[in-house]
Amino acid sequence: MSGAVVGILVVVIVVAFLALIAFATGFRVINEYERGVVLRLGRLIDVKGPGPRLIIPFGFDRMVKVDMRTMVHEVPPQDVITSDNVTVRVTAVVFFRVVDARDSYVKVRDYMGTISKTAQTTLRSTLGQATLDELLSRRDKINAELQTIIDEQTEPWGVKVTAVEVKDVDLPQSMQRAMALQAEAEREKRAKIIRAEGEFQASQTLANAAQVIGTQPATLQLRYLQTLSEIGSDQNSVVVFPMPLDMFEPLLRIKQSQAAKNGHQAVPAVADPADATVVAPVNGAEPKT
Repeated sequence: MSGAVVGILVVVIVVAFLALIAFATGFRVINEYERGVVLRLGRLIDVKGPGPRLIIPFGFDRMVKVDMRTMVHEVPPQDVITSDNVTVRVTAVVFFRVVDARDSYVKVRDYMGTISKTAQTTLRSTLGQATLDELLSRRDKINAELQTIIDEQTEPWGVKVTAVEVKDVDLPQSMQRAMALQAEAEREKRAKIIRAEGEFQASQTLANAAQVIGTQPATLQLRYLQTLSEIGSDQNSVVVFPMPLDMFEPLLRIKQSQAAKNGHQAVPAVADPADATVVAPVNGAEPKT
């Protein structure tokens, strides 16, 4: 009787142990961001959603978890020759996510590595058709083109490429110096154009002011007084005051007549500020101009 009880206990223990092993190997927990691809004896059965799941243990069923979150892959630096024969080193970043766990596991062996190789080849071929100026100034257009090409190739694998960004573009030192000279020349060109436009506008304003002053002679005298006021505000020791020559003409004539009476050389008289100098006659001689 005791031997039978012992035998039953052994059987119960073995069955419980096997049940525990079966539960441990057949129980799976799938996270919210994962999907479980189930294969039964090598054949695709189903794709399990998140939560606790049971599969047939002891190797009959095998579950592979596929991450459905957006992943980022940095493409290694690639040496690219642009269409204008400039060698640059380009680094890009690819954003993608799995939209079909079944295809991502069955139709491609390693979708991560495959996307990396596809991005490298597409990056070299696409950027090789663009010029250096387009690569530097139209990066949004190039990123969209890269994203479209890579997404078309990864769509059969159940992978969606959401974005491709050209991260960095390294130029040779000689090209950097040439671009710096070009930028400096462009800035000098703009400065000269702006300076010339300023001189042109100033000349137009001065011409308009001269026309106004020409119609009103009194404004010229007012401008003289304003200039004196501006000079005096700087506290200079020298003051230049323009005076018309007509004010000194009577004095010069008086001096000339006195010299003629005394028989001395006449003092030059100014007949008109705009005319040449007039030399007064000496001893009744004719005046000379």
